[in-house]
Amino acid sequence: MSVPPIITSPIREGSRRLLRPGVIVAVTSVLALLCCGGAVTAVIFGDLATNQSPLTNTLNCGSTKTVSATGQFPRIGPYGEDKVRNAAIIIKTGQQLKVPPRGWVIAVATAMQESSLTNHGFLGERNDHDSLGLFQQRPSQGWGTPEQIMDPVYAATKFYQKLLKIKNWDTLPLTVAAQRVQISAYPNAYAKHEPLATRIVNELTDGAARAVLVGNQLRCAAFGQIAASGWTAPVKASINSRFRTADRPAHNGVDLGAARHTPIRAAAAGVVIISKCDLGNCDRDGNLNTPGCGWYVDILHADQVITRYCHMQSRPLVRVGDRISPGQVIGYVGNSGHSTGPHLHFEVHLDGDRSHGGAVDPIPFMAGKGAALGNGDGGKDA
Repeated sequence: MSVPPIITSPIREGSRRLLRPGVIVAVTSVLALLCCGGAVTAVIFGDLATNQSPLTNTLNCGSTKTVSATGQFPRIGPYGEDKVRNAAIIIKTGQQLKVPPRGWVIAVATAMQESSLTNHGFLGERNDHDSLGLFQQRPSQGWGTPEQIMDPVYAATKFYQKLLKIKNWDTLPLTVAAQRVQISAYPNAYAKHEPLATRIVNELTDGAARAVLVGNQLRCAAFGQIAASGWTAPVKASINSRFRTADRPAHNGVDLGAARHTPIRAAAAGVVIISKCDLGNCDRDGNLNTPGCGWYVDILHADQVITRYCHMQSRPLVRVGDRISPGQVIGYVGNSGHSTGPHLHFEVHLDGDRSHGGAVDPIPFMAGKGAALGNGDGGKDA
């Protein structure tokens, strides 16, 4: 299996940036939504080729982002209105085909890599063989006629039809799923687009990338389900200790009170950058006089996000350099290191910064991914 290198810049020990919320705008067809609290909501969409209809409600799934509806498509990251409109057409096509929102993220990320969300015609000497359109599909490879491929709805439909034929496509790392559709000369290039593709889907569908499709309705992802963003909670357990409280200002994560031997799942696809014991002997229970994480794992994800999993019961199941799928079991809850009872200490770091300075509160971060921490309570203490 070909999986891209996730590392795009050196791991840093001292820099940090803040997550920036975006403007949420509705852009696709009528879609009924059922969210965490059980209340039915709906998003009304207009003709994507020309205009938008007003947003009427929201799918929060743990997010507190304020919804804003405008008459034009917003600029999102480096993509202006016309390119965001193309992303909206890709998403609308997926909705009409009843493709789960994970597919929308994969499709948008693929088009970002292939065409920068531009519906390219023939580019002369700059053309990659006879590649055309948003997904750079080739008439000579059976994707359709040039006229068909230049229709964004047709091109997106062909992408989704092939994606849905891939076994377990919705649990594969994005880059693997995209490559199996595209058969690209650059199979490792898709992963870097996943964070921004997720943001685009969230802003254009009012947070659907934080959800999963159950039947014909979107629901906030429950434990064990991978949200459309590609993220999932590492364990289902109450939050026993929070991030940097007054009495623990150096506590760079949250403590999740799972029982000994509970499987620990990778929060998202990535590459293992640390898998070790940071003590002389981790094969015994720790205490308050024992320093460190004990047996622990660090995983580097797209956009230079690092997740850390501490106090494992025994040697992790993964090694440095392993490519990890979302939800993959990487070890078991234990009590090694600076610990007074079995639990998972879970951290999130930004900008590839493994230090105290790069740590952010995992509760809102994971809620924003649709993978809320806690015992099914949206991150509230039990």
